[in-house]
Amino acid sequence: MLFLLPPSETKRDGGVEGSSLDFDVLSFPALNRPRRSVVAALVRLSRDVDASLVALKISDRLRFEVERNRALRGSETLPALERYTGVVYDPIGAAALSQEATAWAGEHVAIQSALFGLVGALDPIPAYRLSHDSRLPGVSLAKTWAAPVARALVLRGAPVVDLRSEAYVDLGPAPPGSAYARIVSDADGRRRALNHFNKKTKGTLVSRLVESRPELASVGDFVDWARGCGMVVEREESGLVVVSESVLGL
Repeated sequence: MLFLLPPSETKRDGGVEGSSLDFDVLSFPALNRPRRSVVAALVRLSRDVDASLVALKISDRLRFEVERNRALRGSETLPALERYTGVVYDPIGAAALSQEATAWAGEHVAIQSALFGLVGALDPIPAYRLSHDSRLPGVSLAKTWAAPVARALVLRGAPVVDLRSEAYVDLGPAPPGSAYARIVSDADGRRRALNHFNKKTKGTLVSRLVESRPELASVGDFVDWARGCGMVVEREESGLVVVSESVLGL
């Protein structure tokens, strides 16, 4: 079973001393050719700060992100689950996980990146700035990633619980037997889609998974595990419905 997360715009600084980007140690090695192409295009773009700000859709106060992109080939790396920060990743607390929880995450959690395609939770990556809607000159991110990511997920041979946002699903659909998870609120008796708590729920769900480390072979197994933990998870024809309050304990 693979749990597929979206990335975050924010990244933690720094990394392991003496480390740098090494494509050969990343998971899903079939993606290395497009990875190299997208990295090369982003580094070229970073030589023009003004053009980068426009392409990345960021303001001048974030020009440090352009510097990150310019240096990303030689920058120190961190495991992806530690590199990404924000509402999804804070509940997971990757740096404080036990050795057993970290190992489980490495086997069962992946992240969709606009720069690297899929990365495993423990893959060492540098800080960078590139989003699904960035306008990288000469490169269509959707066309670059959609087919290779879809093939990589098929080759992985495991059903996916897809926790990505719809925009990142477009960068590579999950294979048959997988389920897209929709997060809803049921606090007032009416189910509605969420924004902030959508992300927090996904992070908290993954946190509970890595701490309990269940053995899951199918989407049905995941649903049974979640219900056994008191979470409201329902199967629909279009995927899974996860009620936020039941995960967050609200």
